[in-house]
Amino acid sequence: MIKLNKSVLRDKIYACWIGKNIGGTMGGPFEGTTEIQSIEGFTTPEGTVLPNDDLDLQLIWLKALEDKGAYNINSQLLGEYWLNYISPTWNEYGIGKSNLMLGLLPPLSGEYENYWKNSNGAWIRSEVWACVTPGCPDVAIKYAVEDAMVDHGMSEGTYAEMFTAAVESAAFVVDDIFDLIKIGLSKIPQNCRVAQSVRTAVECYHKNLDWKEAREKIVKENRDLGWFQAPGNIAFTMIGLLWGKGDFKKSMTIAINCGDDTDCTGATCGALMGIMGGTAAIPADWRKYIGDKIVTIAINRGDAWGMPQTCTELTNRVFGLVGQVLYANRCHHIGLVDEDNDLSELDVGKLCDSDAAKRVYSRPAWSYEVDFIHTRATVIFGAEPRIAPLGELKFKLSLLSELPDPRNMTFKWYLPEGWKISGPGSCYLRHYYPDPQHGPTVCEFTLTAGETVEPFTRIICEAAAPGRPTAGLIPITVLGA
Repeated sequence: MIKLNKSVLRDKIYACWIGKNIGGTMGGPFEGTTEIQSIEGFTTPEGTVLPNDDLDLQLIWLKALEDKGAYNINSQLLGEYWLNYISPTWNEYGIGKSNLMLGLLPPLSGEYENYWKNSNGAWIRSEVWACVTPGCPDVAIKYAVEDAMVDHGMSEGTYAEMFTAAVESAAFVVDDIFDLIKIGLSKIPQNCRVAQSVRTAVECYHKNLDWKEAREKIVKENRDLGWFQAPGNIAFTMIGLLWGKGDFKKSMTIAINCGDDTDCTGATCGALMGIMGGTAAIPADWRKYIGDKIVTIAINRGDAWGMPQTCTELTNRVFGLVGQVLYANRCHHIGLVDEDNDLSELDVGKLCDSDAAKRVYSRPAWSYEVDFIHTRATVIFGAEPRIAPLGELKFKLSLLSELPDPRNMTFKWYLPEGWKISGPGSCYLRHYYPDPQHGPTVCEFTLTAGETVEPFTRIICEAAAPGRPTAGLIPITVLGA
């Protein structure tokens, strides 16, 4: 049992949001700069908090948690909340929203025609998942992936949020930055660009290079990706933390002075240092300068009424969810207590286990899941789901039993006039729980279009099992070639 003192935990969550606000406000005026900067502190008036989508979007994820509960958070739910409560249409946000409106479910919504999928829009909003899963990085990344793939698919942008969510969750119980980086790297593909850039930053530090030299090396390595991309900016955040050596002001200014997406690097650096050290780690003069309020720009407060107005209120509401989220994810090894923290049974090595993470990040990009209680279906395309008149499109249905009984599943298809589907009419699901080695049953289908193909077509597969009252309605959305 790892015992977390409630007051200490609350203080760390509060410091996370204050640090986020400080970094977003301090870095905001320099967002998009391509040169090294030389800031030493705030350039905005005292008491001014700049609005920042990094924090804004997480208020909507808080609403989703409060409205629907920890058990029900998935990418489809978060996608629906995007459409109602998040207003921007720029970059990956806009592409993800337009794809959702086409009928493409995540992660397809974040993959299709998305030249911003490797950018920064996901990893900047990971703190809420970390704060409700303190000391449980594998649970934090589970929520982070559901979040990120709405507008980043299965790409560098998603791996980046897995990394930051893991690091921030672990930071509630681990205070060594090298251990935290090791934990974060264990949760993402080792050959991805985010991992490569983070490793480069660490190698430069151990070679005693200046932070500016490390920054230039990161820029050169990622020149092919262009500006405003996740690998480089994640590395800039780590540069701030490494060369800052635990000093909040030094870490913050170094991260921002690397340039590029400076509100994001500063905000994440501040949030992580707040989690690691609590309010004691944040200089009193900077805390006083920024104040407690939250200013938003990227959410629809007219419909999402009741959102927190201050970091204090945000902290109280997030803290109130921690017990529910831990219980929902069977994190029984974490106890919230009134006595002192007790981390004597903490095994940092176990936090670096990659098995759960591999199952998360190995899912196909051109796929999506539909859960209907007793069965979970995954629709898997080989590539973009496009079809021409009289053309064919092959796809798979992967079906996994989520209850102990084996069952026969039958398929009934609802197709446009003139369209055809070929493939099995039924399949058998083996006993799954509690023996996961049996795995899913995979069926292959070929869809043949009629003479007329609309720009957007949704067909439905009704999957039913005798003796079960719930039928799964599986949407198959295809686009005209």
